[in-house]
Amino acid sequence: MPEDGSHSSSDYGGYNSAQQRGFPEWLATVRAIAFYVTTFAFATPLFTLMLVIYPLVLAFDKHRRRAEHFINNIWAKLTTLFYYPIKFEGLDNLPAANQPAVYVANHLSFLDIYTLFHLNRDFKFISKTSNFLIPVIGWSMFLTGHVMINRVDRKSQIECLKQCGELLKRGASVLFFPEGTRSKDGKMQPFKKGAFSVAAKAKVPVVPITLVGTGDLMPNNREYLLFPGKVKVVVHPAVQPASADVMMNQAAAAIASSLPLHLRLAEETAAATAGSNGAALPPPATAAAATAAASEAGLTPAAWEDGKQPEAAPAVAASDKE
Repeated sequence: MPEDGSHSSSDYGGYNSAQQRGFPEWLATVRAIAFYVTTFAFATPLFTLMLVIYPLVLAFDKHRRRAEHFINNIWAKLTTLFYYPIKFEGLDNLPAANQPAVYVANHLSFLDIYTLFHLNRDFKFISKTSNFLIPVIGWSMFLTGHVMINRVDRKSQIECLKQCGELLKRGASVLFFPEGTRSKDGKMQPFKKGAFSVAAKAKVPVVPITLVGTGDLMPNNREYLLFPGKVKVVVHPAVQPASADVMMNQAAAAIASSLPLHLRLAEETAAATAGSNGAALPPPATAAAATAAASEAGLTPAAWEDGKQPEAAPAVAASDKE
């Protein structure tokens, strides 16, 4: 990025742009095809193993399904090994493996799930129902117990959040992308409140995670390309149980703090700029922004605390391994 802080349209994430300049798209297409061949080559035998152990997992570890997750982690690590390195920061901020938590991350790319599996935490993520029909990979998602959602069905969204809450009560963790979908331009989008309402009701911590660079390697809506480059994962200190609004604002501020300035939310950019000028930092998100996000989510903390169903469908962030 230029010294004056400006950026070009090709500077998607600011992390790999120098490596992408001049890299031919036809070669990026070849790399993407090789990536998909690799992932299915590893997934097929590993899925067979998952199928064999499934009855035992269901009998003795129905909710966390740690053995299935372990195989998923192997699959993701073997696949990405040949295509991009991952740098981790803040791994000491991860809760203990047996501590139920809500993990939240910004969402940039199809590669995000592959990358997050490297954290070795047996979380469940949310995915469109149709993705569970994908041969081998979708079937493995079913065996692992990930959560199905029909994003155009209000009842499905409500049931999805209830299922996530039940998983947390049973000792499992869940992963949300609270922006609701992948970013179209790499910029962090306002968070929806469903994940934080679940965490507030279950009284579990929220673990904010910043992903940097995945959108540079495989941009959204261009999954036929895989550029060379690197990825950074930053695990921030856990946000302790509080109201959904407080947890959402704190998590958004933490995730934004590790993004390039031009990719942050408007509120976060203003806060960072004020801080760099020596001014007092404002709250991580304005009350108006929080209210707008709550309205968009269609779910209030009070409704969850009282055990009521919201009138509108809560906004749920589904994964695009979806």
